[in-house]
Amino acid sequence: MATPNHPCGKPRQSRTADRLMGPPVDVWPVTRAKTMEDLLLHCYPAFGGAFIRRIYQLLDTAIGRRVPLIMAVAGPLTASNQHRAWANPLLETGWFAYFTGTDAMCYHDGHDSLRKFNERPIREVAIEGMDEAYGKAGIIRITDLGFKKEILLDQDEFITTVLRQREFQRKMAGPEFRNLLGKYYDAQERAFGVDSGLLATCYKHGIPVFVGAPGDGSIFLNQMKLWAMAQLRLIEHKFELDIEAEVFESCAYHFWGLTKSQARALAILILGGGVPKNFSLQPEPTLDQILLLENIRGYDFDMQIVGAPVSDGSLTGCKPSEAHTWGKISLEALRSGTESYQGDYSTYMPLIAKALLEKRERFQDMHRRLGSKVLFRRHPEARGYLAEDGHFRLYDRRQELTQNLFEVISRPKTRKRLEATWNYPLEHLKRRLVA
Repeated sequence: MATPNHPCGKPRQSRTADRLMGPPVDVWPVTRAKTMEDLLLHCYPAFGGAFIRRIYQLLDTAIGRRVPLIMAVAGPLTASNQHRAWANPLLETGWFAYFTGTDAMCYHDGHDSLRKFNERPIREVAIEGMDEAYGKAGIIRITDLGFKKEILLDQDEFITTVLRQREFQRKMAGPEFRNLLGKYYDAQERAFGVDSGLLATCYKHGIPVFVGAPGDGSIFLNQMKLWAMAQLRLIEHKFELDIEAEVFESCAYHFWGLTKSQARALAILILGGGVPKNFSLQPEPTLDQILLLENIRGYDFDMQIVGAPVSDGSLTGCKPSEAHTWGKISLEALRSGTESYQGDYSTYMPLIAKALLEKRERFQDMHRRLGSKVLFRRHPEARGYLAEDGHFRLYDRRQELTQNLFEVISRPKTRKRLEATWNYPLEHLKRRLVA
């Protein structure tokens, strides 16, 4: 006997089941794809390819809405020259508010312009089987990259000399230091005809550069050398990194993004994980949990390509859903604005960057042909892609934005909450502390 739901006696598929599923898994043949965006949207239907497609789609949405983006990158970005391949072209668009990396990344950024080279001093080498020979020949290896040890010695001499210059003889936050260092790198690169590196690009576009673990890199090791000589009174040296000011500055930018930016939102692109990931995610819990401000939320978009599995317990592998429990990702983002893929970002970012930059070029061409009024009426997202209001240039506004956060936490209500945080009862410990 047939059921009333289906003439063949089978129950009809419920509407709930339809709602639980996404769109049909349709594809184009790759021969039909005319752009990199076509390839990502229509030829990456499932599995790992679908993760990359969704990361691209979220970046596309964030850029179209003019949401300030933060780029957090771990790994040898500059030694491998990836910064010139895809990171710098993205940073030059005006989409990114600030960058978080590593001290080593900033250090290796200077190798190409130490002097006039006939070819890049960093070369391809074997990943395995040659390290004894490399060691005897004085070749430093980073995976499949290699360079002569003299490059490190020359870089140390350059960094040490720069740190001895007059404008560095004071205490300053990391973004100010790296902006000054980027100015020197830029001068070196122009002197020797080298394409702009990472710090020079950020310097020219007013992009603050943060390093969450400055002590874990050779720039700081050279600073330690000068500090030790100053402690022995062999030289006078007053440069000092202001770690508290650096963290506070990152919080000021986060507060600006949520409360003062046009989008009233923030987005983050995390590549490789590590300390850069943690540093860039921590402003929300700092503002909310530590500074006890009200109505603070995390990122509205979180896209990440990281190397560690979620099961190893590291922050590198943790997905945005876990970050939401710390408040680092907003509830809205958790529902529709996050994607995480375990992989090597060097494999995928050239494809994603090319697709985004091609789309920007198409809007630029349409802008020349149609003009602003017609283009923005037909494609409102073009405003974000073309960064119509210019680069964010938060470095140029650092004093204004940090002062704004200082004023917020100095309000009587907030100050009262902060003062209550140092009243934890310690009387029961005093006898044991004396013993």
